[in-house]
Formats: sequence, structure tokens, C-alpha cells
Amino acid sequence: MTQRADRMNAIQPFHVMALLARARELEAAGRSIIHMEIGEPDFVTPQPVIDAGVRALAEGRTHYTPAVGLAALRERISLFYRERYGVDVDPRRIVVTPGASAALQLVMAVLVNPGDAVLMADPGYPCNRNFVYLLNGEPLGLPVDAATDYQPDPAQVAAAWTQATRALLVASPANPTGTLLSQRALGKLYDVVKGHDGSLVVDEIYHGLTYAAPAHTALAVSEDIFVVNSFSKYFGMTGWRLGWLVAPQDCVADIDKLAQNLFLAAPTLAQYAALSAFEPENIAILEQRREAFRQRRDYLLPALRELGFAIPVTPEGAFYLYAGCSRFTDDSYCFTEQLLEEAGVAITPGIDFGIHQPERHVRFAYTTSLENLQEGVQRLREYLK
Repeated sequence: MTQRADRMNAIQPFHVMALLARARELEAAGRSIIHMEIGEPDFVTPQPVIDAGVRALAEGRTHYTPAVGLAALRERISLFYRERYGVDVDPRRIVVTPGASAALQLVMAVLVNPGDAVLMADPGYPCNRNFVYLLNGEPLGLPVDAATDYQPDPAQVAAAWTQATRALLVASPANPTGTLLSQRALGKLYDVVKGHDGSLVVDEIYHGLTYAAPAHTALAVSEDIFVVNSFSKYFGMTGWRLGWLVAPQDCVADIDKLAQNLFLAAPTLAQYAALSAFEPENIAILEQRREAFRQRRDYLLPALRELGFAIPVTPEGAFYLYAGCSRFTDDSYCFTEQLLEEAGVAITPGIDFGIHQPERHVRFAYTTSLENLQEGVQRLREYLK
């Protein structure tokens, strides 16, 4: 047997991937499956971005870029912050990365020593804790619920902070709950973190996908915050593997050094294609898609509540509903297996998102058509009878 690093005992796979593999098997055997488990937009990349990628390939744009990304793209992202948020961000603080996951790995590598702790919400995106484990750090989940809109509050953060704590990681909009942090809430969290000489890291990868008030960027609070964003969700470029990080100026040189060693640079064609992502023609397409997501949420949310799922907080962003299922089961993983096998509906068990009551929760992703959602609800209704 090959000896493995101890950290591999802590890093867990996505449990939903086993369900997805089983769903694919059922589909190959002729079954119809309604997919509400995948956190990926069902829309293909908008045509203006595809065309820009094709042009870049035809023009021979196939060489490495600087590790921190194309200067033109960093400048265009900076302009985007000014246009959308009214916030000035120095392009030199922007690092283009192979997806938001690489950005989060860079942040953790800069901040975390072995044994250091990082606070984060539970439930939360599962990779976040694994990025900390990768550095032999300790991710500490803060149990959150509807009372705080599934977001950490300042008193909770202050109570959990120890001498070993280096950072707080929050997400707005959050996965799996879709809830937002206001600018005031972000400011209060920042004050607590800086009062302990720590760092605040904010995941903003679902920005753009909000359905009432727009999301506030943490960069409006302070320049001394790490902010991660992505071209995957709002911009619909999942397979292009492109994201970005805005870092405090004093950390950029270290992040550049790490990027050179870890991945050298983000995909060149994707970077050239992304230059077109901010053009008005493309933004118009993305806004139409955002409206489609809103319509899906506005259908699925009351439909699930009517069936008996507990969703006490209306999600304001992303494309997820985090639902209490204790009326039907005390084992959400077995429940999702049964739904798949017997009803042909695939959803995600709460166990993927942490240890705070995961057996009582499931996640629905409305990343499929309204017609599919309606069919899925009908199957759920018949099954739950």
C-alpha cells in the first residue's frame, strides 16, 4: 500500500458525486432524471465570449501570460468594479486565476501555517475547509441558521477566535443557502477580524446572480480584504476555468510568487475570451439569464414549501435552496438516494456542506429549465404522498 499524507483522512469527496454517477447510470439505462444537484448554470457560454475565444485561437494567442494574468484583463476587471459598484480597485491588486478555487488556494497558502485555524460558516461550500486542510490548517465551522440568515455574526466570530485563528472566510451570496451579507454586516465582521489582527476573506463568486437588491462587494469596506470572484457562475464560463482574486497590495508579490510555482498562469484563451464578458452585448445576455434564474427561484421556493420542506429564509442570490427535510427523514443522504432511485429526482444531501444538522437538510439547485423544475416538483409530490 502506498503511504498517504495524513491530510487525506480529513479531505472528503463530494458525496453528491456518487449520486450523480448513479444518476448517469440510470439515464444510460433509459430512466428520466431531473437534475437539481449540480451547482453549474445550464446555459452555455454566451456567444460573444465564444467568438472572442475562437478569434484568440485563430490569432495564435496560445502562449503563457504573466502569472497574475493579462494586463488588459486585470484593467477590465478594475473598470468593472468602478462601473458596477462605484469602487476603485487598483489593477495591480487583481490576480487572474484558473477558477475561483485556485484563488482561494492562493489566499490560504499566503495566510495559513500548519495548525492555524480559519473560521467559516457551517453549512458552507465544502472545498473551503479542504483548502485549509491542504495547508495542514484547521477549518473551524461556525454553526449558522435562519436566525442570522445562515451567515456568521460578529459576536459569534469574536467568541470563536483564538490565538491560532488567522482568518474568517465568508460568502455572499452563500452556497448552499443563497443568503447575502449587507455592506454594514461586512463592515462589522471586518472590524472584529482586524481587531484580532486577522484577515477577512470574502467569496463573491455568485455576484451578479441576485434577485432583489444587488450584492455589496467587500472592497467597498476596505482595501485590506481578500475578495474572490469567478467567471463561472454569472458569466457562464465554468469550463473555461477562470476566476480572479483581489488582494491587499502588500500580499500581491507573494501571491504572484505562489502563482508562478503552483500553476504558472490561468488559461490564455480563456483570458482573451473573458475580455468580451464585460461588453454591453454580453451583459444583456447575462441579465436575461439572471431573470430566468429569478423566475425559477420564484416557482421552486413556494412549491417546495407547499410540499413540506422548511425554507425559513428566502435566498436573495446564487441558484440554490437549502431546505429542511426533517418532516420526511432523519437521514438526508438516504433520502436523496431514495429520491433518485424511486422518483428520478437528483438533489444534494446536507452532509456535503458541513456537520451542523446535515442529516436534516438537502440542497436544491435550480440550474435546470422551469419545465424540468415543474416535472421534478410533480415527481416529489407523488413520491412524498
